[in-house]
Amino acid sequence: MTDSGVVEGKYRALAGRFDAATLRLWAAVEARALGRGGVSAVAKAVGISRTTIYAGLEELQSTSIAASEESSPTGGVAARRVRAQGGGRKRLTEKDATLLGDLDALVEPTSRGDPQSPLRWTCKSTPQLAMELAEQGHRVSQRSVCNLLAKLDYSLQSARKTREGGLHPDRDAQFHHIAAMAAQYQTTGDPVISVDTKKKELVGDFKNGGQAWRPKGNPESVRVYDFTDPKLGKVAPYGGYDVAANQGWVSVGVDHDTAEFAVESIRRWWREMGNPLYPRARRLLITAACRGSNGYRVRLWHIQLQKLADDLNLTIQVSHFPPGTSKWNKIEHRMFCYITNNRRGRPWVSREVVVNLIGSTTTGSGLRIRSQLDENPYEAGIKVSDDEWAKLAIERDQFHGEWNYRFCPRVESSDT
Repeated sequence: MTDSGVVEGKYRALAGRFDAATLRLWAAVEARALGRGGVSAVAKAVGISRTTIYAGLEELQSTSIAASEESSPTGGVAARRVRAQGGGRKRLTEKDATLLGDLDALVEPTSRGDPQSPLRWTCKSTPQLAMELAEQGHRVSQRSVCNLLAKLDYSLQSARKTREGGLHPDRDAQFHHIAAMAAQYQTTGDPVISVDTKKKELVGDFKNGGQAWRPKGNPESVRVYDFTDPKLGKVAPYGGYDVAANQGWVSVGVDHDTAEFAVESIRRWWREMGNPLYPRARRLLITAACRGSNGYRVRLWHIQLQKLADDLNLTIQVSHFPPGTSKWNKIEHRMFCYITNNRRGRPWVSREVVVNLIGSTTTGSGLRIRSQLDENPYEAGIKVSDDEWAKLAIERDQFHGEWNYRFCPRVESSDT
């Protein structure tokens, strides 16, 4: 805080020159000058308690000090008591040598204390910490626990997403493999798309995170409970992002998120956006996560891609990101994040609203998205027979063929 920094600088310049009474009144004057929040700022900068500053403010609000000194037989000494050096109550840590250690063990029981601490599986609020310390024989208040935690360098923090899961030994090598292949396709003018499913969303007047500009005092009214509307249900947006053209396609499905739905979304992208942009293309590169409806272990994903290759007479190359690295897929931070930002604070009250909000998403770099509702039913749990699997015209790369493979169009297909 800027004001507290100024106050701290002033105090350090005058350190050691104030007695207790002068310090109390000076701190009160500074706090009053700062206005709202001044007491906390000065208390933090100077290193005295808020109670002391409030006492100084009461003195300032009473009869002026000069008048008090004139009317007092002692010249105002009683009103402006100066504590002797070393006077006052001793600090809790001085009276109780084990207090800090016991508090530290309660906050971090697995690394510094008893792993079976009663606070290991409960909320470590300051009242609970004070109660637990009291049961151990310490006399400490909740407010003192706050000050002691600050002294131990603790602060309130939320969890941060930094771990991506188990690191595969060929993680970086697969990233380089995908990058090299994408560069090769783009050099020859062939399309490269990143595909994935956005999480399923409730349709209806449900609360959505974020804020949007509205008339003051007139927030959007939404339901209290997030129970699925039986009529509107949920939607599963499946998208494809063209890396070179900075364009995206999103199919808003209303049924199961299956591999058949995923490939149908790619087919629609090709028909509406891909083919007009790449009319001479003879191959297509798809980058995808390794799990979900487009996972490398999903047999139906392979079967449907083979049908797509036959239908479009395209060689379809697929490269999966290693396990635990789906957030590196281009579609996540080039398209989906902007869709989420565009709908902040606005409920998806209908399927039409979902399609329009997604399709209206743009960025300063020129991102353009087209969206379409897919009301087709998609059966879940379809099994692929060994005979169907054996008919695949699939070629696997030498480097991690389970992640990198291609489907060649079958001439004998009845769909061609």
